[in-house]
Amino acid sequence: MKISANFDGGNIDVVEISCRTTKLNIRLDNASEFYQWFYFKIEMTDLSEQTFIIENAGQASFADGFETFQACLSYDGEHWTRTQTQYDGDKLTITVSPKSKTFWLASFEPYSWDRHENLRAELSANARVNHSVVGHSIEGQPIDLYQIGKSAPGKKTVWITARQHPGEVMAEWWSEGLLKRLLDPSSRELLDECTVYVVPNMNPDGSRRGNLRTNAAGVNLNRIWGVSDLKHSPEVHHVSAKMSETGADIVLDIHGEEMIPFCFLAGGHGAPAFTRRLADLHDQFLATYMQAHTSMQADHGYPIPDGDVDLTIQTYWSVETFGCPAFTLEMPFGRDDTNPDNPDGWTAQSAMELGAAALPAIQDLLKLL
Repeated sequence: MKISANFDGGNIDVVEISCRTTKLNIRLDNASEFYQWFYFKIEMTDLSEQTFIIENAGQASFADGFETFQACLSYDGEHWTRTQTQYDGDKLTITVSPKSKTFWLASFEPYSWDRHENLRAELSANARVNHSVVGHSIEGQPIDLYQIGKSAPGKKTVWITARQHPGEVMAEWWSEGLLKRLLDPSSRELLDECTVYVVPNMNPDGSRRGNLRTNAAGVNLNRIWGVSDLKHSPEVHHVSAKMSETGADIVLDIHGEEMIPFCFLAGGHGAPAFTRRLADLHDQFLATYMQAHTSMQADHGYPIPDGDVDLTIQTYWSVETFGCPAFTLEMPFGRDDTNPDNPDGWTAQSAMELGAAALPAIQDLLKLL
């Protein structure tokens, strides 16, 4: 048997391979202690059942999230399903009865750089899209920005960023779903009211390295807003500068959540500039989003902060900088307990549909601004 992870987004280290059982460790982010994301390829000599044991799962950054988790399996690198997975509080055990001698296992359906580039080519060819490179990452990769709709006096500005944490790949799937719906004729009325700016991958270096949480310098990008610099966090430095140039009336930052098996929103509650009006706008946005998609819910999520908040988190920075409604959207890695009968739980397709469903909520919110 051969196991490899030396490819875009790959992450695993082999500890020991035996006839039916393979012991593995997830690699730490290249410049930090975070780890949880895994993605690797298996090449076998026969079709015997195999057990893969991730030895260091119990010490992962959000280890309790493995309790509601089923690993993703693919035989072609494109189509993914869930496979039998158990977590005992220490080790994560994945069992596969393979249908092919070659297959892949991952924490979630990967979003590859090839797909990112293919989407860039598709969008750039559309006359309604203004594509630009707002800056470059530490390792010189482009930070792609898509402007949908022309700027004009009186129009509102909506900013959407995704995948600050590179292992949260569902965030980029969400962005693709939203971008494609924005270009549908049904979105013309929305684009008459606003200009939408989308950065579908804030952390290209971490994404290609197979990191969970940080960029190439070991920086958690969602803890650096307002204090970023070109050396250690150029990704945030460039995007925040562009946001300050255009202004923002609505901000959404898209993530994945390892521990909570629900889709939910976190707002600017607790920021000094967060007002009763912003709280009402948050509630209205969530209510409309829940009507647009059955997985969005209000009963499970992060507790509302009681006391000071970290203003270097993008959502809080946005509230303080623009005085606008700002949201962190979270999606699960495994089960979607709002729809527990779905055997595949939360999927890439689910994330794309949730991204498309955000547009009615955005349009409804614009009417109140």
